[in-house]
Amino acid sequence: MLSHVVMWTLKESAEGAGKSENARKIKEGLEALTGCIEEIRHIEVGLNLPFFKDNGDVVLIAKFDDAEALKRYAQHPEHRKMVDFIGKVTIERHAVDYEG
Repeated sequence: MLSHVVMWTLKESAEGAGKSENARKIKEGLEALTGCIEEIRHIEVGLNLPFFKDNGDVVLIAKFDDAEALKRYAQHPEHRKMVDFIGKVTIERHAVDYEG
């Protein structure tokens, strides 16, 4: 099993919405991918609680059978739509992929 973890820091406002609205859109959009991308084995999207000001705003934890499944997910047209939107509303992205 391969885990794909991504964390984003969002702009205060972008694409006509504030940070919290864009975070919600990211969460809903990524979670909806489970219905159209068969490679996804598990997906979890979390929105940061305001305990620490230096935390990221949104985190994705997704699981795939292997690296090839992750690559297919990454190129899927519905995922690419989310990548385009997320790129417009974020200022920073960090990712880690690991087996286990």
